[in-house]
Amino acid sequence: MSLVNTASLRPLYTARQVGELDRRTIAGGVDGFALMQRAASSAWHSVRTRWPQARSLSVLCGSGNNGGDGHVLAALAAQAGMKVQRISVKPVDALSGDAARAAALASEAGVSFAVWHEAITFTGEVVVDALLGTGLKGEVKGAYSQVINAVNNAGLPVLAVDIPSGLAADTGAVLGCAVHADATVTFIGDKLGLYTGRAPDYVGEVDFRPLGVKAQAFFDIVPRAFRLHEELLAEAFVPRRRTAHKGNMGHVLILGGAPGFGGAALIASQAAARLGAGKVSLVTAPEHVSASLTRCPEVMVHGVRGGADVAPYVSRCDAIVVGPGLGQGAWGQAMLAAALGSDKPLVLDADALNLLASRFTDERRDNWVLTPHPGEAARLLGVSVAEVEADRPAAAEALRQQRGGRVILKGAGSLMAGPHGLAVCPYGNPGMASGGMGDALSGMLGALLGQQGVSDQSVWLGTLVHALAADLAADEHGERGLLAGDLASYARRLINP
Repeated sequence: MSLVNTASLRPLYTARQVGELDRRTIAGGVDGFALMQRAASSAWHSVRTRWPQARSLSVLCGSGNNGGDGHVLAALAAQAGMKVQRISVKPVDALSGDAARAAALASEAGVSFAVWHEAITFTGEVVVDALLGTGLKGEVKGAYSQVINAVNNAGLPVLAVDIPSGLAADTGAVLGCAVHADATVTFIGDKLGLYTGRAPDYVGEVDFRPLGVKAQAFFDIVPRAFRLHEELLAEAFVPRRRTAHKGNMGHVLILGGAPGFGGAALIASQAAARLGAGKVSLVTAPEHVSASLTRCPEVMVHGVRGGADVAPYVSRCDAIVVGPGLGQGAWGQAMLAAALGSDKPLVLDADALNLLASRFTDERRDNWVLTPHPGEAARLLGVSVAEVEADRPAAAEALRQQRGGRVILKGAGSLMAGPHGLAVCPYGNPGMASGGMGDALSGMLGALLGQQGVSDQSVWLGTLVHALAADLAADEHGERGLLAGDLASYARRLINP
């Protein structure tokens, strides 16, 4: 494997950072209303591209600059011959600044205007959501919540302008209620909240339009996170040397499969083998040995009854995965203690994380990867699952700060926190909501750690391959019925681009 070019990753910003980019662009000589017109033109282009047969629009406008974008878009649509229904939450005379100027422009173009009330029926074939922008802080209330609920109940295709109204731009949390959009066109700087948390249920396809603003030219505005993309795989997984042998490719040790819980460790072992590990050893309860030999004879399986038997296997490996099917009893505790007693790179998953929260509370190290789902993250942080989900980026960073190393907070839009900041994986699908998916991820990560050590790149690539393998499997056979064991063969295809 070779190093990936991190400069090719798309930067993601907070609402405050994008506001600062907007302010600096205007201060640099670009007229604010001209910038609004660029945004509206981009949104109008998105409408025409996605719904070319549409002949009518319902444009919903808020009272701020997001609403201003909507007013200008309404004018552009009317000028193109569309029938436009323009609905505003506030009367025109209550608007100010560029929003008022935009509303006047739409009125001059002959676009009808109505102030929102609950009896209004949307007459457009497509709804444009320009109600609330990225500056929303608290819960959506009053007329705005009424409009959002009406949009969601209308059954019409929706384009969200900049962000679906009610979605938090920094976290992807839903602030009371939010518009379910089919597509979102977002401007100037892409936003982290469009890719994690609840966002995948609300944003649809994201269309990023920088409007001529080169965000990364402002070096002092450090992106909040970076968005992974599948092109990283071709950069990283270059052809192997012709003289390569298994000793060059890492020896991964899987510790898991307590008595009666053998399946998870078998899934992790096979995933590690398919990710190119030179050797994979599995230490598990003795009763699972025959199942491992049947499922994947290439894995060197060893049955042990306690921690005293593990030391020889730990000493010979390059990386350790501990947690799949581990259990929290004496056997699992002994396996985790053996792993923590070494200086080898570690991947901790499942019950290894639960034991970390309950029995190894002071353990902290730099050469491990923790892979919690929100429930496990909540136990490690001593908070509720709701608190984790309310601000996933903050939770991932808090875990890394407390425990060191790298953290993958799993879920839709998995977040990776490491020394170089946050990254988000925008891939994956609902078919992954089945048992064993985390075990497959831990095995893949173990293989990459065994080959190149602990690094942000290892974590990014493992997460990316895991999600994209699930997407390939779902594309071929559907989401329902997708099994964790299906991912290994698709992952192999991805790492041989």
